[in-house]
Parts: sequence; structure tokens; C-alpha cells
Amino acid sequence: MTPADLSRTVLHAVRRAVDEDVLRAPVPERVRVERTRPGGSGDYACAVALQLAGPAALPARDVAALLRDRIAGAPGIGRVEITGPGFLNFTLDADSDGSARAARVRQVLEQGLRYGWGARCDGQVHQLHHRREVRAAVVAGTVMRLLRAQGALGRVTCEEASDPDWARLGVTVDAHGRPPVPLVETRPVPAGAAAGELLARLGADATRWGLLRPAGHDRAALSGELLVQAEGNPLFLIRYAHARARALTREAERLGLTGAYERDVEAPALHAALADHPGVLADAARHQAPDRLARHLETVAHAFFDLHDACPPLPVGDEKPSAAHRSRLALAEAAGTVLAGGLSLLGISAPEHL
Repeated sequence: MTPADLSRTVLHAVRRAVDEDVLRAPVPERVRVERTRPGGSGDYACAVALQLAGPAALPARDVAALLRDRIAGAPGIGRVEITGPGFLNFTLDADSDGSARAARVRQVLEQGLRYGWGARCDGQVHQLHHRREVRAAVVAGTVMRLLRAQGALGRVTCEEASDPDWARLGVTVDAHGRPPVPLVETRPVPAGAAAGELLARLGADATRWGLLRPAGHDRAALSGELLVQAEGNPLFLIRYAHARARALTREAERLGLTGAYERDVEAPALHAALADHPGVLADAARHQAPDRLARHLETVAHAFFDLHDACPPLPVGDEKPSAAHRSRLALAEAAGTVLAGGLSLLGISAPEHL
């Protein structure tokens, strides 16, 4: 069961309770479920009962109990608990969750770089304006790319003539306009750091990462540390994880081994990161926040190396290729695919060799 499946299950329970006239409250358009925080109970948590308590004129825990009774026993859900003031906590059925993990790995490998693209913004038309400043230009262009991945149409305009060096940073400005406010309130880069100077010093990929990784209200740190080839540099870590995943595929081909998710792999952090990827892309587009995707890619990279080090995808020593190796390889390839797709949306290259 994916987070989206669980959200629909909870929403269906709300509708049932309202239809049965045991809950008198408006049915929300969607229900948000989140992974349980460290120390919490279960796999996922939901605060919908607290949201509905006021309109229903009932204590939140009573609303939660009504919903729990209508969710318990649903396919894929092992246990439903009520915690705190009225949170619903869900523990997924282990067998069902294993099937969902297998289906997700196959989905990533089938959809490739477009895994996680959706229709959250389908039918929307956006015209994004920004001031004539390199960080605003890069953020606006990236937000438009994220919106288009969610089905939106639109263009990017600048309040003044664009900088010719922006094209080398992957920024395209369709037309010019003079809006009263910029698209996103990003803090500008240090005075004098124009696109040409940043490109000469850092190159396009490191410049884009340095401009996109901080949240809009944070300062963009554009130092030489962005070029350091060490795991302490998040950009290097992500690209190295992708390159390592591609290297595994090449070495597997040499051994006559093909990735196929046949046996469940115990890699909870990586499975969780793959499951969260579509939601991260949707949220990054909706909130016009590319930094959310950048941080998520760091999470995927760390989880990939946890798998790589704890459960080697390729045979070691005298080991013979097995279903376990094929499954680990498929999961590693899925991680590499998500990393490449995420970097592509940020306008950053994903080289196969580092």
C-alpha cells in the first residue's frame, strides 16, 4: 500500500462516516498522511480527525474512533491506533507492503526518468515572473519545469532584459513583462556575482545546485565547496550515487546478471524514499520550492549507499548470482533512476562516470 492508497482509504472512511450520518462534517478534498516521526507509532500517521473535530462538534479522539472502525481490516492495513489528542496511526500489513514495494520498483524502472510525474496541476496555466537576477531566474525556470511535470502549461517572463549567460545555466525566458512583485522571494546572490562569473568559477551544475538547494529565504552559499569531490558535498554524493548505480548495471551485464525484483529486500529507508518521490515532486511544484526536491535527492542518495554497503547488489567473492542479488540490483537501479530524474528536473546533469 502506497501513501496515496492509504490517503484514499482514509478519505473513503470519512465519506462512509458522513453518509452513515455518524459524522456531520464536510468531506475534505484530500487527506494527508505522513510517515511516522522517530519514536512514533506505526508506519504512517494522519491528523484528519483533528481537522474534522471542530465542524463535527466532537472530541478529536471520538472522530478518530469513528474512522478507525471504518478503516480497520482494509486491505494492506495491519493495525490502526489512536494516539495523542486524536492522531490515527497505521501499521501496514507486512505481506501487502512487500507486494507494494515490488510493484513500486517495477514502476520506477518502467517509467524511467518520468517516475513521479503526475497530473496534480493538470489544466493549470502559469505565467511566472521574476526580477533580473540570476537566482530568481534559475528558480523560476526550475519551478516551471516542476509544474510542467505535474501537467501544467506556462511560460517564464523577466521584468527586464535577460542576461545572455542565463542560457548557459538552462534558463529560458519567453517574453518580458514588468510585474509588481517577483515570482519567489529568493535572497539574491552576493553583489557582483553575475551568471557569467558564477559559470566561470563553478560551472553550470554546481551553480544551479548552489542556487536551488537553499530555501528561498536562505542565503545561497556559492563557494568552492560545491566542487569538492567528497561525500560531505551533497551534490557530489547524489551524482556519485547515480554513477555507482550505473556502474552496478554495467558490471552486472558483464556477469550475465539482470536486475529483477523477485525477493523483498530489507532496505526500509530506500523503499520509503522511492515511495515518497511522487509526493515530493508534487509538493515542490505546488509550493514553488525546488529545494524540497534537492533535499529529497540527498535522502535517496544516503539510502542507496546504505543498501550498497549493507546488502551488496552483486555477488562478492565465491557467491553465485541469486534472486537476492537480482532484487538488490533492481532496487539499486530504481534508486539511480530516481536520482537521474530528480537532477534532470533541477536542470543538473547526471553523469554515468565520476
